[in-house]
Amino acid sequence: MTITCTRAGGIAEITMNHPPVNALTVGDTWEIRNAFEEISRDPDLRAAILTAEGRGFNAGIDIKEMQSVEGFEHLLGSGEACYAAFKQIYDCPFPVIAAVNDFCMGLGIGLVGSCDIIVASSNARFGLPEVDNGALGCASHLARMVSPLKLRQMVFTCEPATAAELASWGTVYKVTEPEELMNEARALAQRIAEKPATVVAFAKSALNGIDPSNLHNNYRLEQGYTYQLNLIGEGDAARDAFVAGDRHITR
Repeated sequence: MTITCTRAGGIAEITMNHPPVNALTVGDTWEIRNAFEEISRDPDLRAAILTAEGRGFNAGIDIKEMQSVEGFEHLLGSGEACYAAFKQIYDCPFPVIAAVNDFCMGLGIGLVGSCDIIVASSNARFGLPEVDNGALGCASHLARMVSPLKLRQMVFTCEPATAAELASWGTVYKVTEPEELMNEARALAQRIAEKPATVVAFAKSALNGIDPSNLHNNYRLEQGYTYQLNLIGEGDAARDAFVAGDRHITR
């Protein structure tokens, strides 16, 4: 399976595994949403970890799938799936830890930016190649992770930031060696799971309530511009060039 979920000791682990680079299909993205919706109803859970196996945490949406059919069906489906998945993670009633191995791009920023705490391997990189893809999206989530001017620089240039940089800004909680990533994430989840469950749940609800990011509405605004870019042909042209191998995204 592309998306798997395990539960033990009050902690859920949701893992993405879609070779070669964890670029997610529309169906994969809905699976993430559904997995978080399911664990949110489990009264025995106290924390969750979102991670990936294989090469990279996430390379964004599966562009080849999106270009495999005519029209906007996959584009619109991706937009709805991403919005639903990001919101379900953000609204999870207990803390969600992102454990990021290697590159985290595009859709991956939306996933990580919807979580509560980030741990990352020393080789992790975070970026938004959306402008190169003729699209917008997940700047709303990146805005929770970097300063306003750094956000603009990353969006306009599509240059990624390292885990060490994000740690120095207070965004990444801890940077580990790749082989220690999951041990660190699990230890952190266990510390949270040992705290009073009702207090942690209330804290999560309160933090979401006072969050100034207006995350979901801002992401919808970005999606609107993405749909507009596709209506005028910019998005389709960029994705066709990527599929044809005329353009490569730097990870």
